[in-house]
Amino acid sequence: MKLFDLDGTLIDSNGVWIDIDVAFLEKRGLSYTPEYSAGVAHAIFPTAAKFTREYFQLPDSPEDIMAEWLEMARQAYAGEIPLKPFAREYLEQEFQKGEPLAIVTACVPDLCRAVLAHHGLTGLFREIVFAHDIGMEKRDPRFFDSVIARLGVTASDCTLYEDAPDNCAAAKAAGIRVVGVHDDFFAGSEGEIRAVSDRYIMNFGELMDEPLS
Repeated sequence: MKLFDLDGTLIDSNGVWIDIDVAFLEKRGLSYTPEYSAGVAHAIFPTAAKFTREYFQLPDSPEDIMAEWLEMARQAYAGEIPLKPFAREYLEQEFQKGEPLAIVTACVPDLCRAVLAHHGLTGLFREIVFAHDIGMEKRDPRFFDSVIARLGVTASDCTLYEDAPDNCAAAKAAGIRVVGVHDDFFAGSEGEIRAVSDRYIMNFGELMDEPLS
């Protein structure tokens, strides 16, 4: 079974979240820092909101922070965020071959469904597994154990396509084959991703020209 991360892997959305974070913080007279970025990158919403509140000592509740982020993100996910190069072509190719496909994402369910619907991709996926529902971060190998159990498959039968280094490492530790996918947000971690991946690609066009063995 082929498992796909969403943000930064299938859709070019990491820059959108940087813009949202910057705008959110500027509204409060605060600055976006590398340390803050590392704390919230690819985290599930409740974890990111709690970290933001504690890191900046904000009076806002985590629920209010999440609501503000969602309001800022809805328009982008409903029609502005593009797919990564050749993502559609690769997904359609694998679907036509009869490969079972699933989304495994830390994205908020409403935003995930909106962007998949906008791009007409919803019907390609047998399952969508939300880290939000499991209640664990994707960087935790136990998260992928839970994913495998939910999908009723074995780790050795799965390949994960993922852009975040910690998530690639967690999936590999859980026994899943990993394809690291380049995203500019994690460009500085390319060596780290390559070290824990079975293959690293700059875009999905490479897999159409030279499929996984």
